[in-house]
Amino acid sequence: MTLRNDRRTVEQKKTHRYLVTATDRFMSGWGLARDGKSKCAWACETLTIAKQQAEVLRARGDMKYVHIHHGAWYPKAAHVSIYVVDSADFEQGTNP
Repeated sequence: MTLRNDRRTVEQKKTHRYLVTATDRFMSGWGLARDGKSKCAWACETLTIAKQQAEVLRARGDMKYVHIHHGAWYPKAAHVSIYVVDSADFEQGTNP
């Protein structure tokens, strides 16, 4: 059974349809994901923002298998977290 923590509001689920997904190497295998993988997604409004977020994640050492999806995403994982990317963070250079 997957524990899913989607931080998007109902409205954001309609507007933030691009998901930048990754496997969290640090969190997989213990805690809420002790029985498997910990998967993460960052919900973005546009493909441009999603591509920028993907580059940020690829540069991190704790994330692997970074991909961009559009629409529904149901990975096989013990724990899934979905975060919201504020496009203003990229416009102002304060990327999350």
